[in-house]
Amino acid sequence: MSEAAFGRRPLTVSGMEELGAYRLLRVRDPDGPEPQPGQFAMIAAVERWGGGEDERPFLPRAFSIARHEGGESNFLLEDVGPGSRRLCELQPGEELWSLGPLGRGFRSPQDGRRAILVGGGVGIAPLAILQDSLAGSSTVLLGFRDRARAPGAALLSGASVATDDGSSGHHGLVTDLLEAELHDDPHAVVYACGPAGMLEGVRAICEREGTPAQLALEAGMACGFGACFGCVVPTRRGSYLRVCLDGPVVDAAELEHVDPHAGAPA
Repeated sequence: MSEAAFGRRPLTVSGMEELGAYRLLRVRDPDGPEPQPGQFAMIAAVERWGGGEDERPFLPRAFSIARHEGGESNFLLEDVGPGSRRLCELQPGEELWSLGPLGRGFRSPQDGRRAILVGGGVGIAPLAILQDSLAGSSTVLLGFRDRARAPGAALLSGASVATDDGSSGHHGLVTDLLEAELHDDPHAVVYACGPAGMLEGVRAICEREGTPAQLALEAGMACGFGACFGCVVPTRRGSYLRVCLDGPVVDAAELEHVDPHAGAPA
């Protein structure tokens, strides 16, 4: 796991790109620690980060690091509420606070297994930096709600796409594509991030096929480093893990099921 200074630092926005309904926030981070694929940062706008008449501050938001190269970090955003809306409004030259990289990331494939990357919605973000890090080729399967969100697939290379409404790519769930892949060759390792329902589908399919899977969970966080216990999810052993510290990436075999609050927005 990468080591980060225990403290937030200001970063300057270098760009904001549109990917359909999503935004790719780019920030200059030349002196930041090198993140592992699957790690995240707690970010907040420096200015106008609050709500209500008294502008009461929002809590920082946890976002997977989608890419890190050339002294720049990228985050994939979707406007789903006041905090994410403010981040989507950031312009080049403005600043945000960042604490990270945090958490445990993905581990490389072992035993000659091929890598299958499965993402859903804004949850595709950590799969981009993972694909960048893999030595060999990978199979990429991405699911979106509709055509407006499908352009997010451009974040990764060579993706097969599924949409819930059939407006782009396969009409159905991305787990349909995964089942077909594993039917042909189950000697793989699956890396997944997305809505809780998708992650549960991935977990169940991989358990049935005997294929290991690493799931990047998401949960509401107040701190990002294990102090508040606000992001706990149950394990198969009857204990709990903290998504921010023991994850966000966990082995699917550790879970009896994926908790409904442990996934990315649909």
